[in-house]
Amino acid sequence: MMTRKEAMATLLTHARDEIIVAVYSMAFELVAQRPDHPLNYTSVGAMGLASSHGLGIALGRPDRKVIVFDGDGSLLMNLGTLVTIASVAPLNFYHFLSENRTYDVNGGHTVPGGETADFAGLAAAAGYRGAHAFSDKDEFAANLGGILAGPGPVFTSLRIVPRDQTKEAPTPADYPQLYTAKARALFRATVGGGD
Repeated sequence: MMTRKEAMATLLTHARDEIIVAVYSMAFELVAQRPDHPLNYTSVGAMGLASSHGLGIALGRPDRKVIVFDGDGSLLMNLGTLVTIASVAPLNFYHFLSENRTYDVNGGHTVPGGETADFAGLAAAAGYRGAHAFSDKDEFAANLGGILAGPGPVFTSLRIVPRDQTKEAPTPADYPQLYTAKARALFRATVGGGD
């Protein structure tokens, strides 16, 4: 399995001018590794809505790729989004799932169906153009370029080491950094209109 830091670092090696939507622990990881970036869209407190926010952005800006970094606990709160995304089928939508099988931000409690749910299978059954699952960081890195080069919507589940099992220092949960007026204004100015 890979750590959250490794998953984000791998993704960012391929990120150029994509909008990245990240929630909860992945949001903290995004701003730690790509601070003050005008194309970061982060949210904490809208559990289950990463994919819905990302879909709205993808439909509003079809000229830009939108990468959503969701959590498995978060996605479970809004599974219907898979069918909605597949139905609308935005070509610029790339959905990545941090699958650590826990509600990480509220103490690491196990998500329902954590050991049996097949999220990539659910996305495929919903009608995503592609669905992948990786537990090995090197395999993920080797396939990521091809995933992002193809048309969306594509779903990729990444098996992540739960926070209490990793040897890495945790990424600080810097809530004020996620919600600065400067970051919101920069995102709006960069993404708000057409190029």
